[in-house]
Amino acid sequence: MNVKELVSQMTLEEKAGMCSGADFWHLKGVERLGISSVMVTDGPHGLRKQDQSGDHLGINDSVKAVCFPTASALACSFDRDLLFELGKALGEECQAEDVSVILGPGANIKRSPLCGRNFEYFSEDPYLSSEMAASHISGVQSQNVGTSLKHFAANNQEHRRMTASSEVDERTLREIYLASFEGAVKKGRPWTVMCSYNRINGVYASENHRLLTEILRDEWGFDGYVVSDWGAVNDRVEGLKAGLDLEMPSSGGVNDALIVKAVKEGKLDEKILDRAVERILTIIFRYVENKKNINSYDKKAHHELARKISSECMVLLKNDGILPLKKKSKIAFIGKFAASPRYQGGGSSHINSFMVSNALESANGIAEISYAKGYETAEDIIDENLIKEAVNTAKAAEVAVIFAGLPDKFESEGYDREHMSMPNCQNKLIEEICKVQPNTVIVLHNGSPIEMPWIDKVKAVLEVYLGGQAVGEATVDVLFGDKNPCGKLAESFPKRLEDNPSYLFFKGEKDRVEYREGVFVGYRYYDKKNIDVLFPFGHGLSYTTFEYSDLKLDKKEMLDTETLSVSVKVKNTGKVAGKEIVQLYVKNAKSIAIRPEKELKGFKKIELAPGEEKTVSFVLDKRAFAYYNTEISDWHVPTGTYQILIGKSSRDIVLSEDVLVKSTSKIPVKLSLTSTVGDAMEIPEAKPFINELLSKNVLMGSDSDKDALGEGTSEMMERMMIEMPLRALVSFAGGALSIEDLQKTIDEINQKANKA
Repeated sequence: MNVKELVSQMTLEEKAGMCSGADFWHLKGVERLGISSVMVTDGPHGLRKQDQSGDHLGINDSVKAVCFPTASALACSFDRDLLFELGKALGEECQAEDVSVILGPGANIKRSPLCGRNFEYFSEDPYLSSEMAASHISGVQSQNVGTSLKHFAANNQEHRRMTASSEVDERTLREIYLASFEGAVKKGRPWTVMCSYNRINGVYASENHRLLTEILRDEWGFDGYVVSDWGAVNDRVEGLKAGLDLEMPSSGGVNDALIVKAVKEGKLDEKILDRAVERILTIIFRYVENKKNINSYDKKAHHELARKISSECMVLLKNDGILPLKKKSKIAFIGKFAASPRYQGGGSSHINSFMVSNALESANGIAEISYAKGYETAEDIIDENLIKEAVNTAKAAEVAVIFAGLPDKFESEGYDREHMSMPNCQNKLIEEICKVQPNTVIVLHNGSPIEMPWIDKVKAVLEVYLGGQAVGEATVDVLFGDKNPCGKLAESFPKRLEDNPSYLFFKGEKDRVEYREGVFVGYRYYDKKNIDVLFPFGHGLSYTTFEYSDLKLDKKEMLDTETLSVSVKVKNTGKVAGKEIVQLYVKNAKSIAIRPEKELKGFKKIELAPGEEKTVSFVLDKRAFAYYNTEISDWHVPTGTYQILIGKSSRDIVLSEDVLVKSTSKIPVKLSLTSTVGDAMEIPEAKPFINELLSKNVLMGSDSDKDALGEGTSEMMERMMIEMPLRALVSFAGGALSIEDLQKTIDEINQKANKA
């Protein structure tokens, strides 16, 4: 299809109309030109296709579909292939339901455990998040269905999300919040990107030219269309100029008329409108021309896939030898979630699941199961009768498995959590059962971290997050050892909310949210400050054990333009098969920039039989060693020694090797009168000048002066001299140096240095 030719045949009104929806979920078509109206619908972990009236918070019913685990669980798999498999299934469902674009995945960073929508996001780490998102996107789009990577960008809370401004410095944006999207755009190449509601440094995302055009398109090469989050448009014409192609949902023609008016009055170049329409039509025809002639899919097969995925994502946080459970033993299942699991979050991603499995029914026949409800979820009320029944049930069993977590109302799109606690009724239940049953296991259903005041009293904790509609079967698979837990945390679990780096600034003051913690998000903060956490990023146990050895780097020195090949051997030293997630972190011990203690730059998931050993390989490029240097507005690798760290988690580093990386970047020299002597000493072209002053004792004083001041004076004076501004040299030169001569020398040094 020649899209440009098609656009040339459209009227101004038709072109303006193509830039907004026909209704809540459909794009407009132009029948006379053969342009079809296509549908987009919510995801990202299932298909929320609404048959009748549309809404953005999942209130109205949608078609029956398969609910897969949410992103909070998926990221714990650290498994690119698994995410591709998930995406492929979603793409098949979209083809069957005639959906051109599924809205997701969400790649926003988990800045705080309190964000109400954290269950829809992957991680606190941008590298892990972007890798998971890229695989998800590639899987969906392998079925010729588009994705909409969201919510771009710096949308990390629900509180005042439609008006708040995320105040973020450039380096933090680049290294943390944009990096989470960058890899997904470059590797996954999503058909569309959804801009967020919020403002970024005062400018709405929907009309942020730097974000939507300069960075997304010009730097990263995005070639699809940008769609607004539903209702995110502030000024439609300015949005179009900035790079916002499609407004959703329909504005009823109001904003279309504003576009037409702006073109007619010369306030909007029609070429900008044409370009937006071309982008939209390109994606429409990409779907229409590759539409598969199917109208159904195997829901049961997808349910089994959801079961497999859920079991791969579960994280065994603690195990004092009690798991896996013995089959045919007497086990008490306690807690409402055992019979009615919380398996997804609230809001626009809420799926109308065609079936849901629970652990209570799934364990039938595997063991002698007794059950007690333990608590209600509608209200956080301690019901003594329910607790008494649960205690008696637990006491009579060999093991008590308590299914706990966060009820629906505790976390959802639209508002943020107020604390990290579970309901009081559940914490009380756990405390009382631990008094009578030493063999207690906790299974957690939650979308983000919680505090665990009872952690030392229980034998094991299995984090299942929001595991999708097959979570009951998957949980039983893991509890009884039919599946070996192999997930690892994609976020840190702090001991207290107050330990979180964003604690003082989260939510902000009215519409101003300052990201004062900078790049120190999640483990980057906890590790740098050496703060004890409940469970660290990357943590996860197994029913087997793994041994790491023979870490090798293919070079000891390299230029930043080269790549580094890394290999390490991993052996299963236990008695059962299992999967291990090998994590590679990079540390720059002595940097000119303030940097995290370490950063994740590689990961691979491998499967090993008992006694089996495999070699895991990584390739690191410049970005693995770089930070974003705002002086040059680019990624920069300072010359220095970098440590390659191999770990089982961010806090369990088992092997390390050093590599010297030499920078090929030229940082502009900007020596000035206020630069220090130490600054000048780092510039080769300035050394002759500094040495001349030293020879004349201008900087250090005479030997008699130093002798008179006593032992250690030279070292003290040298320390003082290094931090002295160059302008102060005039005062100490005794008339031998004027401010004019000094400025002339500084200009000459800058000129020589920047020519070199």
